[in-house]
Amino acid sequence: MNWNIYIKGFNSFLKLEKSLSPNSIEAYQRDVEKLLQFLEYKKYTLAPTDIELKHLQEFLKWITELGMTARSQARVISGIKAFYKYLLLENVLNIDPTTLLQAPKLGRKLPETLTIEDINLLIDGIDLSTPEGVRNKAMLETLYSCGLRVSELVNLKLSELFLKDGFVKVTGKGDKERLAPIGSIAVKHVLIYKEEVRCHIPIKKDQEDFLFLNRRGSKLTRVMVFTIIKALALKTGLKKHISPHTFRHSFATHLIEGGADLRAVQEMLGHESITTTEIYTHLDRDYLRQEIIQFHPRS
Repeated sequence: MNWNIYIKGFNSFLKLEKSLSPNSIEAYQRDVEKLLQFLEYKKYTLAPTDIELKHLQEFLKWITELGMTARSQARVISGIKAFYKYLLLENVLNIDPTTLLQAPKLGRKLPETLTIEDINLLIDGIDLSTPEGVRNKAMLETLYSCGLRVSELVNLKLSELFLKDGFVKVTGKGDKERLAPIGSIAVKHVLIYKEEVRCHIPIKKDQEDFLFLNRRGSKLTRVMVFTIIKALALKTGLKKHISPHTFRHSFATHLIEGGADLRAVQEMLGHESITTTEIYTHLDRDYLRQEIIQFHPRS
């Protein structure tokens, strides 16, 4: 039925023409494979060119009954729509069956954020008597100072540090590069880590340029950064659901609350669309509302 051939071609298209990361490509592939699972469950022997709107609507009903959340459904439908746009570009079909397929309506979910006091509590809770603690301090200071994604943090390289100029070069989604400002406190702790800890680690081949390393001399994994932050939250008694991305959300929120220009924040975060950054203005409005309620003499 040619599904595997088309999926393989779709993956190549996403990698070569869209310049997506391996994680993003894998997510799109999983979306299409869910549709395949549905066809197998229903015992439908349909090629990609045989799929009609009625099959997709039936698929949507199926994943709803499986208990998939509206947000996850929207993610899957987005992936399937992208797959069929690729088939149109390749002239595999002339009519896109996903055109009239509607995803569930989603409200804008406001991200969890940390207060400045929360950030200080977490970072101050790091045990600096160990080499890992010195590294973790430098790492979290950098994460918050630059508003990095976790993938950007673990892939940060020595050759991308311009600490005297107060910038780091970041490779973001789609291999797009940007310069992110880094604050003096983060610079201070990165230099301490480099000069007192990193220089004593036996570094593995091909890992020499990565900034943050584990004790075996390899770059940190995304999972390790999650684990470090979760352990810190537990140690300090912070009762919030946090992840590395929480630091990024908090970075943006604190900038907006401080009066930073939305376009500047967009550039610093590496958002392709200003609408992605605009979610933080909702947080800002809520912050302003609370301030007015608390301090206005007629509230």
